[in-house]
Amino acid sequence: MTLKDERLGARISELAAEYLARESNRTSLITVIRTEILNRGKRAIVLFTVLPNSEEKAALEFARRKRSDFRKFVTAKKIMGFAPAIDFQIDLGEKNRQRIDELSSQDSPR
Repeated sequence: MTLKDERLGARISELAAEYLARESNRTSLITVIRTEILNRGKRAIVLFTVLPNSEEKAALEFARRKRSDFRKFVTAKKIMGFAPAIDFQIDLGEKNRQRIDELSSQDSPR
């Protein structure tokens, strides 16, 4: 990933966090973890986590329903000449890391 891609990903992550916080119904906490930039900036995947876990499916459906509106929001911010095609996904890597932390804290002596 190039420095330009990293900067673009960071900016899209900030905008996604702002947009999702503003548009969500606040039945869950949606936290944007990072954005992966693909195809030289033509595609972006916003990865996020949801609390409580039981609301993950609803939050993912909400985010995916709002993709085109979010893309318009990004375009309006003029961070680049065009907004990439955007998708949302649950960050499974972060979920796995949290599970490992949970298991290792259970195994440690007190």
